[in-house]
Amino acid sequence: SMQPGMQKMMEMKSTGDVDRDFASMMKIHHQMAIDMAQAQIKNGKSPELKAMARKITEDSKKDIGELDKWLAAKK
Repeated sequence: SMQPGMQKMMEMKSTGDVDRDFASMMKIHHQMAIDMAQAQIKNGKSPELKAMARKITEDSKKDIGELDKWLAAKK
């Protein structure tokens, strides 16, 4: 589940704006965390790791929302 996100980050062209590039790459990073967490919730056996995966999903969605707000304000 990490491969598509890694490919996206590798293909991303630098804009020359370090802040914008950071925010864009962090969105991909957090989406990868969500994708991995969802796989754990669906297929994992450990209750502790499933609970951690649910928290990671929640936190990462919040972070993506904050990054989206920041990026939208900078257009």
